[in-house]
Amino acid sequence: MSRDKSPTASAPPYRRGVGAMLINRQGKVFVGRRSGRSRQRGAWQMPQGAIDEGETPADAVLRELEEETGTRDAEIVAESRKWLTYDLPPDLVGVAWHGRFRGQTQKWFALRFVGVDSDFDLNAHGKPEFDRWRWVAIDELPRLIVPFKRRVYDDVIAEFGDLPERIAAGG
Repeated sequence: MSRDKSPTASAPPYRRGVGAMLINRQGKVFVGRRSGRSRQRGAWQMPQGAIDEGETPADAVLRELEEETGTRDAEIVAESRKWLTYDLPPDLVGVAWHGRFRGQTQKWFALRFVGVDSDFDLNAHGKPEFDRWRWVAIDELPRLIVPFKRRVYDDVIAEFGDLPERIAAGG
């Protein structure tokens, strides 16, 4: 489904961002539970965030990974073929991101985690995005994410679905 990504007088633009499917040696995917400071608190999600001015998506995903998890011990193994977009629900439009955006268009990356679990430090950058984290099977992701992001997660899983098994097998 194609969505109009151009801003209109009644709808702000989409925020450009990145998402990270971080996969460990056992083929499990990192998820964090949104902290209490978030309007989506209690929801689980993979790390994601904005692309800064002058930053490439690949640089942004590594920076966001470090900011949200406290580690950069990862190698990019795949990049989504296209940008994936979601719209905020009506109660968040005008509130999230100070009302500047109606949703996000994201470039997603699959990353192989090359560190150890003790490398994670959710408080490394002061204002934690997550208050807990865990490793989950890839097929658990759609039921953990907030409904308005589920289609993006389905698309990410469709594209990267074979990677957890390949990484666990040493590939």
